[in-house]
Amino acid sequence: MAKIDELKISHILEVLKDLEYGSVVITVHDEEITQIDTTEKKRFSLTKSQSRKK
Repeated sequence: MAKIDELKISHILEVLKDLEYGSVVITVHDEEITQIDTTEKKRFSLTKSQSRKK
């Protein structure tokens, strides 16, 4: 396996530190990291309005 670039590893670690909910997808082509995709999810608590009750 090719030597992994420290800049890429550093980026992955920073993304993981900042991610509360979500996923990180690392794409590898010819033994090299070519792409890093981050999907972040925001969670909001559901509060029902009193005016909507019948």
